[in-house]
Amino acid sequence: MNAVHAKPETHDTILYLDGVSVSFDGFKALNNLSFYVMAGELRAIIGPNGAGKTTMMDVVTGKTRPDTGKVFFDGDIDLTKLGEARIANLGIGRKFQKPTVFENQTVAENLELALKGKRRVFENLFFRLSAPQQDRIDEVLNIINLADGRANQAGSLSHGQKQWLEIGMLLMQDPELLLVDEPAAGMTDAETEQTAALLKEIAKSHSVVVVEHDMEFVRALDCRVTVLHEGTMLAEGSLDLVQNDPKVIEVYLGR
Repeated sequence: MNAVHAKPETHDTILYLDGVSVSFDGFKALNNLSFYVMAGELRAIIGPNGAGKTTMMDVVTGKTRPDTGKVFFDGDIDLTKLGEARIANLGIGRKFQKPTVFENQTVAENLELALKGKRRVFENLFFRLSAPQQDRIDEVLNIINLADGRANQAGSLSHGQKQWLEIGMLLMQDPELLLVDEPAAGMTDAETEQTAALLKEIAKSHSVVVVEHDMEFVRALDCRVTVLHEGTMLAEGSLDLVQNDPKVIEVYLGR
């Protein structure tokens, strides 16, 4: 059995799901799901297909309203009462599995377009970057390992580089919490390794939740792991701990 941890106070957490249930046509996608992520933590969420991982992220970002339960962000902000735009503005960024970058723009222009406080198209035509904004773009280019390719068109990047660019676009908005969906999918071994290093670096100054299937990638993240199954939490702890949990082996790893 995984180690028991006392519940923290909500003000110590960045994300706190409390008894969240979601049903779709009688199917319980989430079933009284409760777990928390500490502020400044890197966390991996794993589980078989249909375990509720995507629905959990949909609830956190306001895309799906839960039938019951609450989701607290940054202490006492109940996300279940807010819309998607408000939640994004609070400082929650989500990276979907398939990268969506502006392929006809350069790498640097993609980051510029993602700057906080999106402007109308007309304003964009006459917009000039301030020195701090330019510095921030340079900083993010270095974080995502694309400084040398800043002038390249985004459409020319490899799949892995597009993933990094999209993570960079999220960073431009300076979210407190990043939700990252299967970032290693379709990557080469080298890209996977670099992506793990990138997320660990980002987690030094942000809270990061990663949903992932690739166990080697999760091991490289070297963080606490939450296992979901049938919409509820099955186990939690280090990867070694959950991989040796008989319940996890039976429903997930043994398949």
